[in-house]
Amino acid sequence: MAVITPERSADVRNPLAELASLASTAGAVVVDGLIQRRTRIDSATYIGKGKVAELRERADASDANLVIFDNDLTPAQIRELEEATGRKVLDRSELILDIFAARARTHEARLQVELAQLQYTAPRLRGMWTHLERIAGAGGGTGAGNVGGIGTRGPGERQIEVDRRIVADRVAFLRRQIDEIDQRKTREVLSRYDEFQIALVGYTNSGKSTLMNALTGAGQLAEDKLFATLDTKTVRWRLGEGRAALLSDTVGFVRDLPHRLVASFRATLEETIHANLLLHVVDASAPNASAQIESVLKVLAELGCGDIPKLTVFNKMDVAEDVSIVQVLEQQHEPSVRISAKSGEGLDGLVAAVTAVMAGSDVDATLRAPIADGRLLATIEQRAQVRERRFDGEFVELDVRINRTHLDQMRGRHPGMIVVQSTN
Repeated sequence: MAVITPERSADVRNPLAELASLASTAGAVVVDGLIQRRTRIDSATYIGKGKVAELRERADASDANLVIFDNDLTPAQIRELEEATGRKVLDRSELILDIFAARARTHEARLQVELAQLQYTAPRLRGMWTHLERIAGAGGGTGAGNVGGIGTRGPGERQIEVDRRIVADRVAFLRRQIDEIDQRKTREVLSRYDEFQIALVGYTNSGKSTLMNALTGAGQLAEDKLFATLDTKTVRWRLGEGRAALLSDTVGFVRDLPHRLVASFRATLEETIHANLLLHVVDASAPNASAQIESVLKVLAELGCGDIPKLTVFNKMDVAEDVSIVQVLEQQHEPSVRISAKSGEGLDGLVAAVTAVMAGSDVDATLRAPIADGRLLATIEQRAQVRERRFDGEFVELDVRINRTHLDQMRGRHPGMIVVQSTN
């Protein structure tokens, strides 16, 4: 069920396409769909009495036992809809949280998903305890319960309070755990500040993991499913001519990604926050590619990394039906390249584009190092493009092209190295 309002974007060709994909990813079998356009939502049921009746009829006819909304509903609206339809009702946020919970593999991801789920569940606890409302103090049943005041706190309300305290304590514990992970992750990422760091970002199922495998042979899980990857993986990407960068694959985004999920996954997205370059991977075959791009840019802005340099990578060009749409998007989101991570088409152009970005901070230098210092020489070979070598007794002079940050770092860590000359 999708409700389209003036302020809410949707795929005009198929407003239910993404919801159907999310539902299938969660393990549901989609048997019917319903769309409603409204200028404003109904405070009680979100969709109004008439549409509720139609929803009940359609659910009965298709023998559905679950109704999923492509909107975020209040606890009261969910309760009203469940009573009216006689079926369990999920909203968009709960569906996405359920998918994340099923896909979380690492301890870190499980903590983050649990925190987001508890924050979602906390305001809905009263609805979970409606079976106790008949008890005095929980809404009626005795004179004291009806009047209120002294004596109105019956077992039902006490149970809700106990449950809320348990949730609050668990949330506090999870936040402490995630804060520790966040601090450790930040230290880990910042310890690599002398490396050029690149993060793959994009809408879910845009092909980020497939691209990472094609570029590095990382063996990252790549499936034709939403949110196939939740945990960040970082590997070294060798671009040739002595250049290398750290490439990180991150969790995919979707439209209206729950804010709680973005906040709890901040540690996982640390590579994105501290990246030198973002490769924004776009599914060029998606009919709503423009809307997907805007959704990703919105989340990046929420994370505070909207100003990081970006290279837009239009992926799946081998199956894109309307190239004219890509041409328009290229003009709106420069610089950009076209590729197919699956077939390998355009990957050389991507490497060249990334190399050009990295070269913008490069300098030419002549380095003098002891021949016996194998560790230093290996570092130079790894970090720089060596153009010429000259041997002088126990020393070797190397004419190199190197990133300025790498040069400064090696100068500080290897006192045996002498920078004979350095020019832009």
